Amino acid sequence: MKERKIGKVYLVGAGPGDPGLITVKGQALLKRAEVVVYDYLASKKLLMHVPAEAELIYVGKRGDGVHAQSQEAINQILVEQAQAGKTVIRLKGGDPFIFGRGGEEIEELAQHGIEFEIVPGVTAASAAATYAGIPITHRRHTATVAFVTGHEDPTKENSSIRWDKLATGVGTIVFYMGIKNLPNITERLIRHGRAPETPVAVIRWASTPAHRTVTGTLANIVEVVRQADIRPPAVIVVGEVVSLRDTINWFEKRPLLGKRIMVTRTREQASELVTLLEEQGADCVEFSTISLQPPPSWQPLDSAVDALAGFDWLLFTSINAIRFFFKRLDERQLDARALAGVKIAAVGAATAQELSHYGLKANLIPEREFTGEGLAQALIAKGHGHGHFLLPRALKANEALAGLLTQAGGQVTIAPVYQNVRPQGREEALRQELKAPAIDLVTFTSSSTFTNFLHMLNPKDDQELRQLLTGVRLAAIGPVTAKTIQAAGLEVDVQPESDYSIPALVAAIIESYTR
Repeated sequence: MKERKIGKVYLVGAGPGDPGLITVKGQALLKRAEVVVYDYLASKKLLMHVPAEAELIYVGKRGDGVHAQSQEAINQILVEQAQAGKTVIRLKGGDPFIFGRGGEEIEELAQHGIEFEIVPGVTAASAAATYAGIPITHRRHTATVAFVTGHEDPTKENSSIRWDKLATGVGTIVFYMGIKNLPNITERLIRHGRAPETPVAVIRWASTPAHRTVTGTLANIVEVVRQADIRPPAVIVVGEVVSLRDTINWFEKRPLLGKRIMVTRTREQASELVTLLEEQGADCVEFSTISLQPPPSWQPLDSAVDALAGFDWLLFTSINAIRFFFKRLDERQLDARALAGVKIAAVGAATAQELSHYGLKANLIPEREFTGEGLAQALIAKGHGHGHFLLPRALKANEALAGLLTQAGGQVTIAPVYQNVRPQGREEALRQELKAPAIDLVTFTSSSTFTNFLHMLNPKDDQELRQLLTGVRLAAIGPVTAKTIQAAGLEVDVQPESDYSIPALVAAIIESYTR
């Protein structure tokens, strides 16, 4: 008889919102999950670590009273999934044992004899204060801090909070989930002896691109919050340490904070661009408009590889071409040694850097214009225009490089090593992403990313196209991509001046918003 598998529940703190703040252990557990039960405040980007076959169960509870599941129902889900023998990750925003009702869920598991483990998370109090530039303790200001629930029912006859002790007995007070009760909180603190001029900060969506902070005093913070339309989720920090924000504030100075930027590269390629944008505060929406697939036939490349000794130069105009080229070499039981005697030219620094992963260095990189035309001109200027060139590239690509070299007397053999395929069935999803919350800017790193973007939008005419892109800025990595966008009757708002690379594109985006 087959022994029944025993399930286990891992209660994992997801941190306050920034997916980078989850613990290493928490991230490792997500990669092993069979079931993930997650909250409203847990960053959805953390689900990217979860195996594709895992079951995702949303049980979010929002500050406006909208609950996907009651606490009792959540407890039951955890018990049932564990009893079914599953490895269950209970992913909770912040730290599960600080106003997260994690204790109640563990008690339920214990009562049913279910094995569990608890992984702490960065709690909202410390994260919110830190990202707002507020140290919750400071030697010159206070050595005490209290975490307090802010949503205690104000109509209760007897409060479980000792306001008379709290108001003057603690230096810094952090209230969780207290926006609705803010008038009651400030009134009680003042009534029990806290000075009306005590600084207060209210931090919404702490550590995320939607992060926002307003400040005031106990006397006026209610009106400040009302005028700023601050809504849950938010944390309230009360104390003299709030005054240090003017000096220490760092996160809110990021130039792209609050900007929602769509990245249209493939998921495999998007990481560098997304990382650099998010480091500057952007909220990145990954929406790939291309899917890279092998070419319809490897015969042209295989024939060229068999005749490599007859080529003078191997030309690479993209990182994709390098990766697919060497993947095919590997499939044929070959490696970089097969290129002995052949010089290599790369279109730019990033492409040359990719070559280094295969133990190779480029013999030639253009000094100024990092495009196919620039590469051709550099080869011709160096006296190599009459050579025999092998050009591994996309199935459909700009013909300028091959054309210029052919005009100069060179022989160019084109070998497709990949093709750009447009994702299917995501047309309506793209339209919805552009609507709400609104996209501020869309990045295009190749002509194909834009061409496919346009096909997926499928506007009935130019007027509808402009309506769909109202308020949306367009960024192109270089002049070739820019020309493709302009040919569709659209303006390019951002483009690097000379270095057509991902870091240069990000720098140009930052400059455009800080200009």
